Amino acid sequence: MVDRLNLEGLRYAQAVAETKSFSAAARAYGVTQPALSNGIAKLEERLGDRLFDRSPRGVTQTAFGARLLPLIERALDALDAVAAEARRLTEPGEQKIRMGLSPLIGSHLVARAFSMVQDLPAPRDLVLREANMQELREGLLAGRLDIILIPAVAAMPRFEHRVIDVEPMVVVSPDTAEDAAPLELEEAGKERFILVPDTCGLTTFITQLFQAHEMPLHTYPGEAASYQVLEDWTRLGLGSAMVPRSKLTSPDVPHRSLLDAGREVQISFEAVWSADSPLATDLLRLADRLAAARP
Repeated sequence: MVDRLNLEGLRYAQAVAETKSFSAAARAYGVTQPALSNGIAKLEERLGDRLFDRSPRGVTQTAFGARLLPLIERALDALDAVAAEARRLTEPGEQKIRMGLSPLIGSHLVARAFSMVQDLPAPRDLVLREANMQELREGLLAGRLDIILIPAVAAMPRFEHRVIDVEPMVVVSPDTAEDAAPLELEEAGKERFILVPDTCGLTTFITQLFQAHEMPLHTYPGEAASYQVLEDWTRLGLGSAMVPRSKLTSPDVPHRSLLDAGREVQISFEAVWSADSPLATDLLRLADRLAAARP
């Protein structure tokens, strides 16, 4: 039984134990809730009993889970320590920081990171990799990335976090004039929005924004492949688009600021890294400097 335990299932179980929610754990790992539930079900089958009880009041550990989950956490900590120590021993003189980026991260933030890496006590090269949220989380978990910059839309248990930037959200609509007045969120709720695939964090942010205000989100039935396509489709009259201001293809694109009771709606971006990383001191220093420099 034990030799067939799936590492992914163990990590899913740990995430549920920490977040006390299957949906929150799924968001943390960038997978669908059915995929996470299926992974835990297979793990429970291997172990021989259920780890969690689900009810309308939430998720609780079974008596079996209460005994097994601390062991699972210690086992995963030990595996992560093995990977970290192996990297330390095989790359003792490594002079690079491997940074993963969501496509939603603006070029201004990347430029800031490049400058600040050079100002570290031991200057390092910055190696960038842009990928979707799930790949970035998996890369960080597996030690292929040292730090990731992502929109702050989902929990990542057991990692260090620092908000490093905030950016106003804007709305592009078919009838937007160059001198259009700001748009209140309540009015935005009457529009139909074109979304991108839920991989970069933008669709997650928009969905959470409307859910937090208990407003329905009306969406176009298709999906755009890029932020450029969002703008193109708004010009075709297919719907409106909501993006961070830096993702407009040009400052001249007619758009409206999005307000919530008169205040700008903003999206936050965070740096995420492991405290067990051999580069943890430099990563913390880099994240702190990025945070201090935000507008």
